[in-house]
Amino acid sequence: MAVKPLADRMRPTCFDEIAGQEHLVGKSGILRRLTENGRIPNMIFFGPPGVGKTTVANIIAEVSGMQLFKLNATTASTSDIKDVISNTDNIFSENGTLLYLDEIQSFNKKQQQSLLEFTENGKITLIASTTENPYYYVYKALLSRSSVFEFKSVTTNDCIPTLRRALSILNEDFGDNKTADDAVLLGIARAAGGDVRMSIGILENAFYISGSSIEEDAIKALLPSVVGHFDRDGDVHYDLLSCLQKSIRGSDPDAALFYLAKILASGDILSACRRILVIANEDIGCAYPMAAALAYSCTESAKAIGLPEAAIPLANIVTILATAPKSNTSYMAYHAAQEDMLAGLGTVVPEHLRSPDFKGYLYPHDYVNDYVEQIYLPADLAGKKYYHFGSNKTEQAAKAYFDMIRSSCKNIKK
Repeated sequence: MAVKPLADRMRPTCFDEIAGQEHLVGKSGILRRLTENGRIPNMIFFGPPGVGKTTVANIIAEVSGMQLFKLNATTASTSDIKDVISNTDNIFSENGTLLYLDEIQSFNKKQQQSLLEFTENGKITLIASTTENPYYYVYKALLSRSSVFEFKSVTTNDCIPTLRRALSILNEDFGDNKTADDAVLLGIARAAGGDVRMSIGILENAFYISGSSIEEDAIKALLPSVVGHFDRDGDVHYDLLSCLQKSIRGSDPDAALFYLAKILASGDILSACRRILVIANEDIGCAYPMAAALAYSCTESAKAIGLPEAAIPLANIVTILATAPKSNTSYMAYHAAQEDMLAGLGTVVPEHLRSPDFKGYLYPHDYVNDYVEQIYLPADLAGKKYYHFGSNKTEQAAKAYFDMIRSSCKNIKK
């Protein structure tokens, strides 16, 4: 008879048993307070795997008394949703129906749209989960009707009580009294990178191959060699990525290549690629506009090739970026504009820019130099300057053209 995995047997049945997520399910956590007050809105959970998204949905359903249905968007279809809806009028759903839809980013726009009608008329309460940014992957109309909650990677210290409980259960199952010191448990938690389910799995396997105590060697034997001391969700991970970016920003190709090698030794291509794309736009920016296109080409090539050869295009782009001219003018200009937006400025856009009539709008391509003077910013931001040209050759050339078309502008039509 198959033995149920320990992680499933240990799945928390109340908020107090959940590792981490204090901001959501702790004594003052927002999800805990909503649930205890009987307020269950449509929700979207996003965060890395193994941090409690499904578990929290189970607890919410249990506390609220709602009938729970689970679907995974990677395999489910619109007809599966209709099957759930057809069961909303049975005796078991008198307290409401909760649909937990995992990996919602795998649903296309039409499939996500099919949920709208039923979430609006109250037939179902939706909890959708995703490991991706919902603001990019979830249909906007569905997103606007849902409350979004971020689940964070569980810290190594938060994992320790769960691992202690797991060890106690294993000892009870087998009539053993095996031990593990805090250093070993911390090593397991770090190796799992904030994934509680994975950390329990590592401990469970280590238990079977250990003697009276679980030692560090047993943990190392269970992990692939690329893991080493590189924790994807821990300080070492972000330190190396930070070192890579700062070395490129500081125009030091030698240091940048060294940190790239350290990152790739962990097998983590994706984090390196994401950071390189950020660097090309944040730190090189307008000084060398082709950097973004080159970064995209090289990172896509690296993902297609895979390790170890992926190091070739990544080393290429890291060297190019480190030796390229630098500018953060557009990045800083964006943040200045964002500050005004967050301060509540510019809520009323100029009438001549609004669709569909564009009353009074002047079409620049009808004029000499494809430029005509007119107001684009909202009235309360008129004359505001966010972008300031950098001193590099590319931006100074753009400034010369910019100054020329404005100084010679007489709003003359072609």
